Amino acid sequence: MESLTRLLLHLFVIAVVCGVGVTALRGQEGPQGPMEAPAEHHVSRIGTEPEPPAPPSLPVEEIIRRFSQKEDEYLKSRPNYGFRKSVRIQEFGPDGSAIGEFLRVTQYQKLADGRLAMKAIEKPQSTLQGVYLAPEDLDALDRIPAYPLTSGQLAKYDLKFIGRELVDEVDCYIFQVKPKTVERAKAYFEGVVWVDAQYLEVVKTYGKWVTDQGDTRGIAQLPFSLFETYRENVDGKYWFPNYLRSDDTLNTKEGDIPVRLTIKWTDFKPAGAVESVPNPPPNSPNSAPPATPPQPSQGAAPAPTGSAQPKQ
Repeated sequence: MESLTRLLLHLFVIAVVCGVGVTALRGQEGPQGPMEAPAEHHVSRIGTEPEPPAPPSLPVEEIIRRFSQKEDEYLKSRPNYGFRKSVRIQEFGPDGSAIGEFLRVTQYQKLADGRLAMKAIEKPQSTLQGVYLAPEDLDALDRIPAYPLTSGQLAKYDLKFIGRELVDEVDCYIFQVKPKTVERAKAYFEGVVWVDAQYLEVVKTYGKWVTDQGDTRGIAQLPFSLFETYRENVDGKYWFPNYLRSDDTLNTKEGDIPVRLTIKWTDFKPAGAVESVPNPPPNSPNSAPPATPPQPSQGAAPAPTGSAQPKQ
């Protein structure tokens, strides 16, 4: 009976995330390669009654108010940190083994003078067989808001408490999130957020971005629309995204190809943790404007654009 109860709760959370489900999960049907949970995140689930659980002792409205205020703080603080970022896109064959991959690794250093220096750690390489990626195609990923539920955005969403669960051994409240209205030019988050029950901080999100035209994609011509994002506690006070994953299926003339997007943010360092470098002379061959930092957007994201094209 306990195993059945756990299964029912797990299925309930999945159904809540997908909402309009059948369309959003179309790309998840069929063989998709190895879809097991990533090794660095072991999510332990606890069983409860399949009926809606009792609400927490603290009023739900107060929980939402507190975690949204912390989201404000994290949104403001994140640009003050440098980090290493890796973007990996993989294609899988019928047997589940990787048959193609794109990888780009960059280092963003927040300098003491406020500039953000960016350099490539690994030159972008691609062995993808089903799609060609131009460098600008990845820019759309930086426009996905890291903190959709800041206090200024709450009025645009309906949030519903749906239960509790352990995420990496952290006891969490689970909230269903749906936009009250949708627009054409902006995409709004729809999914589930996990909030630390003790400190009232968002530690995980899972969902998609929607407009009045339906689900949006992180990269044009690639099917990624459902994103699972974990966060990392930085300096003991900020929760920054450190792992994002999306699995789907790419439809090509040669057949369906299971694909996976994985983004990792590591080595967070505050301003002043690295030496500030002097500006080169104005007419120096090495002179260039400081890199434009990928700003963590607040609230709704612009409808993504891009130029990725499937290979013919």
